[in-house]
Amino acid sequence: MVKKVLKSYDYSLIMAIILLCCFGLVMVYSSSMITAVARYGYEPDHFFQRQKLALIVGGIAFFAMMIFPYRAFLHSKLLKIIVFGSIGLLISLFFIGHVAGNAQSWIKIGGLSMQPGEFVKLSVIIYLAAVYDKKQAYINEFGRGVLPPIIFTGLICFLIIIQPDFGTAFIIGMISLCMIASSGMTLKSMFKLISLFLIFGVLVSPYIILKGFFSEVQLNRFVGFSDPFAHEAGLGYQLVNSFYAIGSGGLKGLGLGQSVQKYGYLPESHTDFIMAIIAEELGILGVLFVIILLAFVVLKGFAVARKCQDPFGTLLAVGISSMIAIQTMINLGGLTGLIPITGVPLPFISYGGSSILLLLISMGLLVNVSMFTNYREIYIKPTRSEQTDVPNIKAVQPREKSVFKSF
Repeated sequence: MVKKVLKSYDYSLIMAIILLCCFGLVMVYSSSMITAVARYGYEPDHFFQRQKLALIVGGIAFFAMMIFPYRAFLHSKLLKIIVFGSIGLLISLFFIGHVAGNAQSWIKIGGLSMQPGEFVKLSVIIYLAAVYDKKQAYINEFGRGVLPPIIFTGLICFLIIIQPDFGTAFIIGMISLCMIASSGMTLKSMFKLISLFLIFGVLVSPYIILKGFFSEVQLNRFVGFSDPFAHEAGLGYQLVNSFYAIGSGGLKGLGLGQSVQKYGYLPESHTDFIMAIIAEELGILGVLFVIILLAFVVLKGFAVARKCQDPFGTLLAVGISSMIAIQTMINLGGLTGLIPITGVPLPFISYGGSSILLLLISMGLLVNVSMFTNYREIYIKPTRSEQTDVPNIKAVQPREKSVFKSF
């Protein structure tokens, strides 16, 4: 059975994840060595060492999730721990939270810091996948199948918005929308849901505008985005220097480690704007390398979702793939001036322990779904009478006695 399990893993997906992490580690060192010394007074390899440690811990979690049966998350007790744990972590931020980047979204314990909002993304994905798996029989009943998951997601987004962290809240909202659209809900129910969101938006928008819900820093991001070169010395400084970095790289770049913008001209060069440094040092070829690998991971995830016959596994794959795709688009849109800067890191590449740990746990879960799907397809065949029916994972009859029988 062990040989069959090993053959069922998607090693191309695993290799793509490893390549992204290794490339990101190299670029974190290249983009942060000057910042570490000049801005913070650390050793040149300070951020590199911290990212390496996060990758080691994340790698252990990744391999653990690869072998942990994903349907165990459907257990009611484990699901309750995930749900109430997420809400508890977000509420605790208002008492012990540390302010960084104009948002009270961090918990600091000694020299370690954690951003709960990152892990809540996966909690919402697991919760929505479990709920819609159990509610398939009445998924289009507004009171039973539609409203309860929306209330939970809305509460999570509200707790994140008031930190305030609009970028994370927006990502969670978009992930939820992708999962709802893939849940089997009819167009009529989707239309009701969208109408509810629009009505809610119309009702709260005057309050947001009149009460000054957005901070001055957040409003300034819109000003800098609208015309960065008119505010080159102030509000548009970061975006303009991102343009300079991208433009000076050309096709092949200036060479690894040869960036000029990381010498204090481009703030957050190792976090939100690391792709600008990649463009400057490695050119279009380096940028394409990252984008192609990220696209490969996302498309692989959606392929797993389409192939999986289990609603829970399908929605997990959709949620995780959507998370990677949405974060990538928001990050690249911000540093290229297509959307306002939101402070969202580039998946697998940007510096950030919480982000890389979340991503590797999520990828381990996705690889696990892929493995179980391949195993069922290759080694667990439906009976002859079932072959004429629409494939249903609950109707599949295992031919060998193993741990897979219970999942």
